[in-house]
Amino acid sequence: MAEISAKDVAALRKATGAGMMDCKRALEATGGDFDEAKKWLREKGLAGVDKRRDRAADQGAIDIAVAGSIGAIVELNSETDFVAKGDDFKAAVTTLAGQAASDASDLASQTFAGTGESVDTAVKELAARLGENISLGRVVRLDAGAGLIDTYVHRQDGRGTVGVIVVLSGVDPSNPQAQEIAHDVALHAASAAPGWLRREDVPQSVIDAEREVYENITRNEGKPEAAIPKIVEARLGGFFRDRCLVEQAFVKDTKVSIAQLVKSLGAEATVSAYARVKIGEE
Repeated sequence: MAEISAKDVAALRKATGAGMMDCKRALEATGGDFDEAKKWLREKGLAGVDKRRDRAADQGAIDIAVAGSIGAIVELNSETDFVAKGDDFKAAVTTLAGQAASDASDLASQTFAGTGESVDTAVKELAARLGENISLGRVVRLDAGAGLIDTYVHRQDGRGTVGVIVVLSGVDPSNPQAQEIAHDVALHAASAAPGWLRREDVPQSVIDAEREVYENITRNEGKPEAAIPKIVEARLGGFFRDRCLVEQAFVKDTKVSIAQLVKSLGAEATVSAYARVKIGEE
């Protein structure tokens, strides 16, 4: 095997824009022949990938898969919605979601279905083929255990843009009413965009910042100093009701909270977990 120097690898990287390890592999595969290595990278779809990595990838697609009690959301990012709406892109994110639901190991390191290559390499090749900065985004897995799992994907032009997984505990998963309510909660979460499941999940730093804002607002309104703590706590309660899923007013019936809706299934019924991913949001 020809000896591959760091200088040769760097020169090929500069000429093609491919990653360092990909350039090393190309030179090894072609016996150190520079031109053949460039051709090898093009054929593998790896040339030019690194040159696109500094371009914003805030579009893309989301898909969800369920395997037994496991639900998984996978986000695949791209630069434009045009690419994200393409059949190859949508097929890739669907495959990735299925893998994430079936295998708890790091998704990027898994073998991409039917290729023998890692997911990381397959995503790079997709980026080269489609001519955009494409990257694996958020991967979320939830295990419902003995509970009921439900999902919802909001689609635009065939691609998923919002994905939600909801887990209900303390219910019979085979109960049609429980299934209907679980789906209603998933639809609600997609629309209402809660930040947390319950108020206990809100970071103390966020609570402190909100309390400070409400104190300043209340003081600026000229309220009596003695009344400020009570007014602030009331306003903080409104923040929790606006941002915490179980305290939010149900979008289909604003007189009922999500917690009350779920409790209609029984005293032990509760939303034990949820996840929501939207393209372009952190």
